Amino acid sequence: MLSRVANSIYWLNRYVERAENVARFIDVNLNLLLDSPTGIIQQWEPLVHTTGDIELFRERYGTATPENAIQFLAFDKTYPNSIISCLSAARENARSIREVISSEMWQRLNTFYFLVKDAAQSPPLSALSEFFAEVKMSSHLFSGVTDATMTHNEGWHFGQIGRFLERADKTARILDVKYYILLPSVKDIGTTLDEIQWMALLKSASAYEMYRKWGQHRIKPIAVTEFLILNREFPRSIQFCLLQAERSLHQITGTPVGTWNQSVERAVGKIRSELEYLTIEEIVKMGLHEFLDGLQSQINNVGAGIYQAFFALNAIDSFSPSQTQTQSNVMIRW
Repeated sequence: MLSRVANSIYWLNRYVERAENVARFIDVNLNLLLDSPTGIIQQWEPLVHTTGDIELFRERYGTATPENAIQFLAFDKTYPNSIISCLSAARENARSIREVISSEMWQRLNTFYFLVKDAAQSPPLSALSEFFAEVKMSSHLFSGVTDATMTHNEGWHFGQIGRFLERADKTARILDVKYYILLPSVKDIGTTLDEIQWMALLKSASAYEMYRKWGQHRIKPIAVTEFLILNREFPRSIQFCLLQAERSLHQITGTPVGTWNQSVERAVGKIRSELEYLTIEEIVKMGLHEFLDGLQSQINNVGAGIYQAFFALNAIDSFSPSQTQTQSNVMIRW
């Protein structure tokens, strides 16, 4: 498969997943505000902090009001990680590989794009929860159509890698938001407000019902954290995402799982194996924020490794992964 085609499929799926996850980030705060006691401070700035673009936001918008934060994260066409920008980039990638993807994928993506484009022209401030629910559902529909209508060959596996790496990174980030900066005060830990926030986090990851079915009858922070990091069966847990990404990577390279020929295979296998033998108690002991921060860096390094192994045309001497992802010559920060 041409590296250009593989690159476009990878980023097409990654951008759609990113748009969905931005909607989830905003939705967690909207759910929190609906469920929180009257008078609770609206905490929108922490959501912008998670993007790594807080300085850009302050330069353009100043104060992190609900309207400003939502406009920046969802509808700002000049911000490359907004929902509208992600879908525009996904659509351009799809346009460049029309001969590879199915017509159903193209139609579904177009419908998704115009849904958000129309909303960007007149943001539905009175029905934001419904809009973000539509964004999440549209992403699910695109994923379902992709799985049902595209041959599960190398191209499909590149799309899977993009989707699951993006999802793992964003699950880590949304956990980090809750644990590290979303709670107003240390004195609120263990209170009703704390429980409401953890419940909102589960709902934002579409994990609330599955968490309950997992056998948990109460919202316990340590149990929620374990479920979203270490569960091997829930599709949005970090371990599940990395397992799926690793399987697709080995399908592409032909190297048996558990062995490696390329450094990116080793990087993915190393993260996955570490998670398999970690306990939630060990994670908490090392510090949840520190663990999640390190995990995000490792996932970013895997993304950089994918680029170098499959998409790069020339060596890049000054490349530094950190919070940067690359498509062609365009640098995307998240």
